[in-house]
Amino acid sequence: MDIKENRTDDLNIELTLTIAKDDYADRKKKRLNDYRRKADIKGFRRGMVPMSLVERIYGQSALVDSVNDAISESLNGYINEHKLHVMGEPLPSEDQPQVEWKDGNDFTFTFDIALTPEVKLELSKEDEILYYNITVKDEAKKEMKDNLLRQYGSLEDGDAAGEDDFLIADFEQGDMKIEGTYVALRNVDESVRSSFVGLKPGDSIDVDVNRAFTNETDRASLLKVKKEELAGIQPVFRMTVKTVKTFKPAELNQDTFDRIFGEGAVKSEEEFDKKIADRLAAEYAQESEFRFSKDAKDYLINKAGISLPEKFLKRWITVTNEGKFTQEEIDREFPSFLNDFRWQMIRGFLAEKYAVKVEDADMFSAAKSFAAYQFAMYGLANVPDEQLETYAKSVLANDKERGRIYDQVEEQKVLNAVRADVTLKNKKISVEKFRELK
Repeated sequence: MDIKENRTDDLNIELTLTIAKDDYADRKKKRLNDYRRKADIKGFRRGMVPMSLVERIYGQSALVDSVNDAISESLNGYINEHKLHVMGEPLPSEDQPQVEWKDGNDFTFTFDIALTPEVKLELSKEDEILYYNITVKDEAKKEMKDNLLRQYGSLEDGDAAGEDDFLIADFEQGDMKIEGTYVALRNVDESVRSSFVGLKPGDSIDVDVNRAFTNETDRASLLKVKKEELAGIQPVFRMTVKTVKTFKPAELNQDTFDRIFGEGAVKSEEEFDKKIADRLAAEYAQESEFRFSKDAKDYLINKAGISLPEKFLKRWITVTNEGKFTQEEIDREFPSFLNDFRWQMIRGFLAEKYAVKVEDADMFSAAKSFAAYQFAMYGLANVPDEQLETYAKSVLANDKERGRIYDQVEEQKVLNAVRADVTLKNKKISVEKFRELK
């Protein structure tokens, strides 16, 4: 076995391996003996097939496998012996000539290997990272208050339909009659919506359902038919309003306070307003933290200035994801991949530097927060603690979710450590301007 190294630059190596007959002969013989022992060939008892026949049937396969085994062992041995920190895995050279698989030949292969660059990064108070403090404005508090009251409001009978109201109506066309169907005015196409506004119980108008309800799924639901039946239905119906349902916000009373914030947590409109201000401040703080994470990562990536073997990495991604992505998709996403790759290297370096440890308690707390967020997405804001804990345990039992949460917790701990070492350059900003940031 002969291995020659050609270091083309600081991050790329070409390894040329020459595999002689003596390097693979014993491996091939062993493989052929295994084939002979297991071969089930008509006319011969198992294990008694002549070796010449085994060689004729399986010789080429045994040769290729034996040489590949020798290559793999040699590459791994060389990498370990020379303590090379490689990225991805060795790739056959693009200039590798066609191999003539003939027993007794010497075989020469060239492999490209990329080395992991060293991360060098020192931080101090001279390093400044922007931190945005979002101002809580009266308009935002009023908007959240109105939204909460609407969220916990109810549908009641109304006199005349407004743009946000509902109708319960009958649709008639000859012998076809659809009774008691719900019509949400916000789902009516804007071109005809004005003709629905102001309708009262007992009013009748002609409606072209194709124009009024352009979404076929909504139209089929309205007419209580299957989508494939729509094409055979004449579009003009006589609609008669039976009831107008208007949405009324919840009243500012104890029952509403209890439903929104939990029993007894709020006892007056003043306390209600304070809760809203606190909730807005918490939401803005969360957005500020998310932005800080992005800005901090960008700052650290730029400061570290890590050079990567980009040509090798693009080729490695292409080879390992063959058939999954087009070359166009890989080219488009490659800059993001490089950025993520650099951040993962920096995160690992800083986690070691700051001796970051992710404890079980950290994982459980993060999983509970994730559970609370999931419930909140469905409008459930006051979920009992024991229910959150049960959900958190189920999340952590899933290996993929557990890995995702581990990464999040470690990243947050790393960024907290960075925050303590650098200077945060605080900047006040309106929520509108903040959300315009790229």
